[in-house]
This record gives sequence, structure tokens and C-alpha cells, in this order.
Amino acid sequence: ASALASRAPAWLLLARIPSGSQDKVSVPDSGLEMAESQVAVAPVVKSKLSVKAPEFYPSGYNQNFNQNFTDSSFEDGYDGYLTLAEYVQDFLNHLTEQPGCFETEIEQFAETLNGWVTADETLQELVELVYQQATSVPNFSYMGARLCNYLSHHLTISPQSGNFRQLLLQRCRTEYENRDEAAKGDETTRKQFHAFVLFLAELYLNLEIKGTKGQVMRAEILQEGLRQLLNALFSNPVDNNLMCAVKLLKLTGSVLEDAWKEKGKNDMEEMIQRIENVVLDANCSRDVKHMLLKLVELRSSNWGRVHGTSPHTEATPENDPNYFMNEPTFYTSDGVPFTAADPDYQEKYQELLEREDLFPDYEENGTDLSGPGDQYFHDLDDKMDPEIEEAYEKFCLESEHKRKQ
Repeated sequence: ASALASRAPAWLLLARIPSGSQDKVSVPDSGLEMAESQVAVAPVVKSKLSVKAPEFYPSGYNQNFNQNFTDSSFEDGYDGYLTLAEYVQDFLNHLTEQPGCFETEIEQFAETLNGWVTADETLQELVELVYQQATSVPNFSYMGARLCNYLSHHLTISPQSGNFRQLLLQRCRTEYENRDEAAKGDETTRKQFHAFVLFLAELYLNLEIKGTKGQVMRAEILQEGLRQLLNALFSNPVDNNLMCAVKLLKLTGSVLEDAWKEKGKNDMEEMIQRIENVVLDANCSRDVKHMLLKLVELRSSNWGRVHGTSPHTEATPENDPNYFMNEPTFYTSDGVPFTAADPDYQEKYQELLEREDLFPDYEENGTDLSGPGDQYFHDLDDKMDPEIEEAYEKFCLESEHKRKQ
């Protein structure tokens, strides 16, 4: 016991001093032998860390994408990018994750491409990269169409094989010519076909072409293309083909009908007749038939549009049926909704204001009225039954889903 007591101070003392200075430690004579053995076997820890080491970024960390192409000289393979495919794919992924960056970064992206895409092969590669992203990544078809429109106007290269827009339309034509086989294909083939259909619809809405008189117009060739794609979908009335047709018409129906009417065509009438025939004869699911009927109803209401509205500066509740469109909706004590278009709006709104005055926000005035009763209700919230909590969350999700529909 006395031996252990004499060794303890020496061991603790060694443990507290920095490495490399053990030879200067004084210990009691009775513990000298033990201390020397500790010094002999203790390894000297040497760190490999350096203050000059580069910055460390954990896996998945995204630095500001602009850092990749802010250097106007683009040295060392365009500032770190080895190939055109890597650079373009990185930017496309960036747009997919942060679509709001389109306006601020597209100009720099196009300038970079103008310095890089200088041959027919690289232009073909660029078209294919954009096309694949727009038809394989969910919800990128709209952003892809906007990107295609911008590049078609700002890329300077125009080889004999065709400029960006011409090569893009040629790429789309390859898929278009295979439409009947694709609509009859297996699940995977149809899914790829539907992605192409919706991308072509976005191109029709977003791709701007200058007419002979300098006016901006849509590509008429895409208008006829969408007509034939609808025929292919309705000729093979399985559920997902019909759902794709519904999405296409909800997206472009009003624009297509206006364009057809200008030419004196009744193509939309024929399309609605085909839908009604499908509802009567096709073996599709009840939900899909309901979607088709809702689409017919939407078209009968002029695609939800109200024509003949007055200019914004002259709009009044009397001459503009859309005047109250963006006004908030309130609810009475009985749960009845009312808006600014309601004849009794002013009276009911005043009642709401008066009722609110009866319960002023004391916390803003610096008065705290909370007490034991408040804590009791907080405790009740914290102890909500798990089954009730799960049912409530499910109800909220279903309500949100119905609202978005």
C-alpha cells in the first residue's frame, strides 16, 4: 500500500507535462524506478497536421458554384474543369438544386460556353447533355426549356450542321419519329417517352423564334408535333399514357387552342371528342377517367381564363371579374368563407377587427399574463397520445395534397 502511495504522485505528474520534457521531472526517490520506466516506454506523439494545409470540405459540401468560373482567363482547363461535359453537367446539377440561380448565372455560363464550344462536335455534345438532363431529371423540363431558349439566342457558334436550336430540334425529332412504338412499349419505355413529351411541351411554350418581320413567335413545328404526340397517347389508352396526355393539355391546352383557332382549325374539338370516347370505351382506371372528365370541364371554362378584363390601371370591381382574385379569404364565426367580392365584406371585416380589439396582444405591450393554467395546457400538448398525433399528421398531409390538386 505504501509503495502504491509513493508511485501515484510521480505518474500523475508525468501525465500533466507536455511530451518531450519528461527528463526534467523531479519525483520522490521511492518512485524513481517506476517513473524512469514510464519515461522509457511513453511514445512521443508527433502531429502531421500543418497550418499551411488546404481547406477541408466534408463530403457533399457545395461551395458557391460561381467560384468555378469567375476567373475570366479560364486557365488550367477552365479553372479546374477538365472536360466540357464535366463543366456543363456541374452547372445543370446546380440549376436542378437551386433553380433560382438561373437569372444571375446564366449569362456567365453562356459566355464560358462561347469560349469553349468552338467546333461542331462540342456543340452536339452540349445539345445532348442538356436534352438528357431535361428528359431524365424530374421537374427539370421547364428549366431545361428556358435554358435552351437562352442558349439558342446567345451561343455564337453556328456550324454548317446547324446552330444550337436546329440541333436541339433534330434531337427531339429522333424521339418524335419513334412515338407510336414508344407509346406501346413497356413501362420503362413509356416513362422515358412521357418525359420527352412534357419537355417538348415546355419547349413549345418557352422557345422563342423571330419571325420574318422580326416579331417573336413560337415554333409552329412543335405545335404540329404536340398534336401527333397526343394522337399517339390516345391511340394507346393505358393509364400512364392518358395521365401524360392530361398533363400535356393542362400545360399547353389554352395556347394550342388559341393557335389552332387563329388558323381556322377545330383540332381541340376533335381532341375533346377523343377524350370523351376514351372515357366511354377504354379500360383505364376510374381515377384516370375522372382526370379526363375534369380536363373536359376545365376546357369548357375556357381553361380557367376570363377574357375581356380591363387594363390594370382602369380595373374596378364592376368592370373586371378578376379584380378580387388575389384578395385574402376570411371566415365568419360560423366558418363561412367570404372575400372582398362579398357584398357584406366591409361589415364582416369590421366585425373581425372589433373582435380582435377585445383580445389585445399583451405580450407586445410588455405585460405577461401567463400563469399556471398556461403551463397546464403546454403540458397537455407535450403529452399528446401517439396515435392521435399520427392521425393528425396524416390529416394535415391529406389536406395539403387536396389543396395542391
